[in-house]
Amino acid sequence: MDLSLKGKTAVVCGSTDGIGKAAAMELAQLGASVILAARNEEKLLATLKDLPKSNGQQHSYFRADFSDPSGLSEALGRWQQDDGRPVHILINNTGGPAAGPAHSAKIEEFRSAFNQHLICNHILATHFISSMKSLGYGRIINVISTSVKQPLPNLGVSNTIRGAVANWAKTLANELGPFGVTVNNVLPGATSTGRLESIIHNKAAKNNLDSQEVAEEMLAEIPMKRFGRPEEIAAAIAFLASPAAGYINGINLPVDGGRTASL
Repeated sequence: MDLSLKGKTAVVCGSTDGIGKAAAMELAQLGASVILAARNEEKLLATLKDLPKSNGQQHSYFRADFSDPSGLSEALGRWQQDDGRPVHILINNTGGPAAGPAHSAKIEEFRSAFNQHLICNHILATHFISSMKSLGYGRIINVISTSVKQPLPNLGVSNTIRGAVANWAKTLANELGPFGVTVNNVLPGATSTGRLESIIHNKAAKNNLDSQEVAEEMLAEIPMKRFGRPEEIAAAIAFLASPAAGYINGINLPVDGGRTASL
């Protein structure tokens, strides 16, 4: 099985924490040169130092705030001037919208999440598609949520926007397949990240419960009875980025310990 990413270049978004950082580390371990993208330069520099370089990779980064689509376009333009190397792999990943029911969400919450996720994903994808086509090798992998298969309680805005991203990705997969470019979605379940801690804390506060009680309720819904680790989500991302996954296109891949009830 060919999992080597030697000679490949990957852009990894949200790559200074959680799943994004784990993905950047895994891709570099497989030989890819990684371009980190996030908004905190101090964290970017710290992550850059940690990336494996045993295959002589040239890692770099650019700063981008995914709440600002115009700013992201400008950051990509600056990167194109300063670096501009061909990119084989794009990992779209950014933090999810705040919890809350859909019926009480403000219009601006939907608009902000739409910009942060779908619009910024599209800006990034369209920027790199040309180089992927010319290389005859492209992998666009979107880290979204199991909510595209089964909407999650009290995550109304997230459920809505994640579904839009999944259908955007499937459409791109159909369009780009003839060029050797695949588009797939990884759907993390409850994973030990800062976002999960925030969800647990907010739910506990809202319902006057202890955080441990909330965590135990969530664990009871997972057949494997534990939360996922960022590295486990990263392994799925890395496989889809590899040559071995060249005929996998347009799928939603849950990595959730079996929690999602639907097939």
